[in-house]
Amino acid sequence: MAIKRQPATFAGHENGTKGRHRIAPGRNKDEQSMNTTLLKAFARALCVLALIATPTLFLPQPAGGNSAVVALVAIFAAIFTVVEYSSASPSFIEFRSAPPFNRLRFAALFVTVLTLSLIMRGEEAPSTLTMLLQVIGQQVGNAMDVPFSPVRLIQLMMTDDTPAHVMETLRVAAGLAYVVSLLSIATFIVMLRVKRWPRRTDSFNVWINLPMFDPTAGDDVVVRLNRDSQINLILGFLLPFLIPAIGKLITIYATPIALNDPQTLIWMVAAWAFLPSSLLMRGIALSRVAQMIHAQRKRAYAAAAANGLLPV
Repeated sequence: MAIKRQPATFAGHENGTKGRHRIAPGRNKDEQSMNTTLLKAFARALCVLALIATPTLFLPQPAGGNSAVVALVAIFAAIFTVVEYSSASPSFIEFRSAPPFNRLRFAALFVTVLTLSLIMRGEEAPSTLTMLLQVIGQQVGNAMDVPFSPVRLIQLMMTDDTPAHVMETLRVAAGLAYVVSLLSIATFIVMLRVKRWPRRTDSFNVWINLPMFDPTAGDDVVVRLNRDSQINLILGFLLPFLIPAIGKLITIYATPIALNDPQTLIWMVAAWAFLPSSLLMRGIALSRVAQMIHAQRKRAYAAAAANGLLPV
């Protein structure tokens, strides 16, 4: 965030403060805004740390585990989050100033990882909560385990000698993760209709919210946004089916996929459910931005024609 500095104002002789100066109120407001931005960036970094560390904290760690690797990844992710959200010019994260798009995606991923971690913990240290989640997961997994469903396909990529309890855990985890992803998409669609996301004000900064998108390159902006939206929607719909197919090919022609490690199962299932839902939400968001730009153009053309600047 850029800091706007205002010149200092000097007091006169009447108050006996010759030579002294006081800082204008605008500078204090800018510094306070900068501090608020940093605090929010650190709060987001703590959330990222909690997300990455959740499976490690909930699950028992064998001797010589990967706790150090998890800690290193969490630290780098937290540093990246602080740098990204505290800088005035974004670099990678999209829709940074269009909440709650990123918050909704993060919440869906965190709920998925936390739920799966609690279910895995229930196998070693059962409790009322873990047993409740396991029962709900079994009901959801059995209901979604139908022919050609994503939950059935993710099980088919496993080898024939996979233990029965691993297959059951995979079905439960896949069912719950897929339901959470569907709920996140439904929530975002409701938010579009009810709150008219992202228009909290009359302006939408494309540079801040779409840092990887160059409005000056290529075809018309609206055409490109609609094309990118369609690509994201198609990929988001196909990925739950493509990922198991790719995994099956890897199992047949390369190294068989083993999910004996609970953390590996958690992150694989979470990525399998999160990536498609994230692409679908991004496709919907890009389509919404294209609609906003198109509507703004129509209003501008209508105003110009009313003022006689353009032929009607």
